[in-house]
Amino acid sequence: MTDQYDELLPTTRRALLHRIAVAQAEGRTPSLVAAVVRDGRLVWSGARSMVDGHAPDADVQYRIGSLTKTFVAVLVLRLRDEGLLDLADPLGRHLPGTPAGDATVAQLLAHSAGLAAETPGPWWERTDGALRPAVADLLEDERPQKHPAGRRYHYSNPGYALLGALVERLRGEPWGEVLRREVLEPLGMDRTTLLPQHPHAGGFAVHPWADVMLPEPLTDTGLMGPAGQLWSTAADLARWAAFLAAGDDKVLSADTLAEMRRASTGPEGADWSSGYGLGLQLLRHDGRVLHGHTGSMPGFTAGLWISEADGLAAVALSNATSVPSSAQVAADLIALTAEHEPCIPEPWRPLTSVDEELLALTGPWYWGAAAHTLRLKADRGLELATLTNSPRSSRFRAEADGTWTGLDNYYAGETLRVVRRTDGSVSHLDLGSFVLTREPYGPADAVPGGVDPQGWRAF
Repeated sequence: MTDQYDELLPTTRRALLHRIAVAQAEGRTPSLVAAVVRDGRLVWSGARSMVDGHAPDADVQYRIGSLTKTFVAVLVLRLRDEGLLDLADPLGRHLPGTPAGDATVAQLLAHSAGLAAETPGPWWERTDGALRPAVADLLEDERPQKHPAGRRYHYSNPGYALLGALVERLRGEPWGEVLRREVLEPLGMDRTTLLPQHPHAGGFAVHPWADVMLPEPLTDTGLMGPAGQLWSTAADLARWAAFLAAGDDKVLSADTLAEMRRASTGPEGADWSSGYGLGLQLLRHDGRVLHGHTGSMPGFTAGLWISEADGLAAVALSNATSVPSSAQVAADLIALTAEHEPCIPEPWRPLTSVDEELLALTGPWYWGAAAHTLRLKADRGLELATLTNSPRSSRFRAEADGTWTGLDNYYAGETLRVVRRTDGSVSHLDLGSFVLTREPYGPADAVPGGVDPQGWRAF
């Protein structure tokens, strides 16, 4: 079986199949399976294999490596949303006895705690977890931090092992059991497990200079499991991608997931290509901003990316160490699908009701001499746009108290208020203490510091 589903056009399906066929052949991987999700639904899956006439389907398990971290992050954010911890809490407040007790939960989620990238030897991905029986064994005692906490992004596998231990401590049971009950079962992901279940792929290394293979060990990494232990399928990960894109109140809200995909550590360089939120990687690819995660363990690579703007997601899984880059394949599948079948926007429709007072607020406003426009949106929402390509354009959500809260860009989280005169007429808008008036710097009594009494004039 090489190509499934008929939700996409034949030319699109052929382009997707061609991409994974090239990846399997040039990457010299025993097998590769992939899937595309559109608007929350699995619309295509395909596979290629070294075995003539046979290829895995979307129900065959592969090890997903660091994609596991996205699941652990969701468990931690559930704890936060329930009020059992704060992201600013030091780890030691909830999990004493580790050499990373001063690192905050947020720093661990964002890989900004400065912790070592790997455990003390031996190589944890290829050795039994019994060699590290306690959380204190996950980091060096003398120098667990390689960088000052909160200063830079430095990927840390032990950091996520500590987050898994944190989940166990606060829930009182193994993190894998918590994951099954709180996340996998509600989302219908019954083929995502800690240990492989039939049918599953075997992991291999392919010799760099000859077309021969070496089986890789399928280890149980114990306490390091939250960093990369999970096995899953293309079909299950399609469900996971749909959840990460839209949320599900049985597991985690859309607002919290939006928080997870905001960059937590500043990208390095003006032309940033990747970043990291709270358990989610960010990637720029073919002009798109994607979020998701990559994964690798000995014998396997995995990639899952979501393009919010296109309503698309893609998954790719392979059973060869290091190559091919499943993450690159998944990103390419999104680009190909969007190119062949671009997202069709919803039709414009007028508002079903309108508040005359809000309608009167629309139109031009000025911050000093900088021109803005205010538009009325659905659900009493507002959209403030500059007449230049400034990052200070923002959308605002209406609140019950008659104010609005910024949703994005410079004014995210800031409050917009309408300031009225004693007679009830509108004087100006207050946006996080900035004053927006109907005329450039006018009326003078609304502008802090006043306005030159001679007003605008030629020089």
